[in-house]
Amino acid sequence: MIHRREFIGVLGATALGAGLPGLARSQTAAWPTAKPINYIVPLFPGSTADVIARIVGQSLGESLRQTVVIENRVGAGGSIGAAAVARAAPDGYTLLGGTSGTHAINVSLYKNLPYDPIKDFEPVAVVGTLPNVLVVNPNLGVNSVAELIALLKRDEKARLFSSAGVGTSPHLSGELFSQLIGVPLTHVPYKAQSGLTDVASGQVAMKFDQLSATTSMVQAGKVKLLAVTSATRLALLPDVPTMIEAGVPGFEVSSWHAVFAPKGTPKVIVDRLASEVAKAVNSPAAKAKLVELGMEVSGGSPADLSALMARDIPRWAEVIRTSGVKQE
Repeated sequence: MIHRREFIGVLGATALGAGLPGLARSQTAAWPTAKPINYIVPLFPGSTADVIARIVGQSLGESLRQTVVIENRVGAGGSIGAAAVARAAPDGYTLLGGTSGTHAINVSLYKNLPYDPIKDFEPVAVVGTLPNVLVVNPNLGVNSVAELIALLKRDEKARLFSSAGVGTSPHLSGELFSQLIGVPLTHVPYKAQSGLTDVASGQVAMKFDQLSATTSMVQAGKVKLLAVTSATRLALLPDVPTMIEAGVPGFEVSSWHAVFAPKGTPKVIVDRLASEVAKAVNSPAAKAKLVELGMEVSGGSPADLSALMARDIPRWAEVIRTSGVKQE
């Protein structure tokens, strides 16, 4: 026998359970009008990832007619910001400006990563890819990658290369270069700056870096540009060979920037976001700014982003394992 109070409780619970899907559908249908979208950048203000996020966020906000708030959560190579998004409510109001660092490199680099790049996120869209360039001190007397390799093989003093830190794309580009040419190179990490100034002064022989970071010093003749790390030549640098063309088979490195949402974000929101991000990054104003950074703009789909991760996670795992690089 069910007492009246118990019977009412059962009915109430049943009615509430029946109403939850309707409530969820209502909230999804209301997206993105309920509140501003929080776009978390896991790297410091002024970084390339931050600049890209602000370009994308502004264009995305205009397209969605909703405020997009850029928030920097910095630390552990982007892991702190990424972990914050992984724990956020999957309602479409928290996004991550993820990178190949946060979602392809860190899983092998860090001993105790506080998130799973695959299990904890919904891939939304690829913003684009950003190859590095190889620059050297002009006084080395080399004018090509082949000449640089010959110098490295005969002169141990020339084997220093710099980067903005352990596990960054420029650092791992140097490790990959070392492995492919069979010459041990010494990494000199910098925290406050990328080390480009020391390449210009001759304290460090060379470095891989992003095009936007090197342009002014290349134009001033303070460093010499030898090659780009993309699979094909850049439209901005049609006369500069790729590393593969320059004689290093298998050397193709492009960091990528993308948008992720917490795992469980409704597919209808993910699909809408993917469409809106693609539209945002390919708008004339946003695309022009991204191209100025040296980016090859994509606006790729969730499937494209998943494919990038599937390709790069094992690839960087092997480079990291071979080099012995680790972060706590």
